[in-house]
Amino acid sequence: MRRRHVPMRTCVGCRTVRPKREMVRIVRTPERRIEVDETGKKSGRGAYLCKKWGCWEKALNKRNLDYALKVNLTTEERETLLEFGRSWED
Repeated sequence: MRRRHVPMRTCVGCRTVRPKREMVRIVRTPERRIEVDETGKKSGRGAYLCKKWGCWEKALNKRNLDYALKVNLTTEERETLLEFGRSWED
């Protein structure tokens, strides 16, 4: 029996490599909107974050996510993502 390939992704917050299914994808859509991609299949440029509050906080405060998505996040987008990331707060 053949082993199944597991896609790996790197967290833009902590730089840890994990299986894609354990991560949350943030996408910049072709219309330049920033969204949380629950399915992992939306079209656009994506970046991945662990399901840990520290990673979300670091990626947003140090502008790692801005760099990965090649966009300057607005204050409103940043607050929306921080609010979403708080669901994994310790």
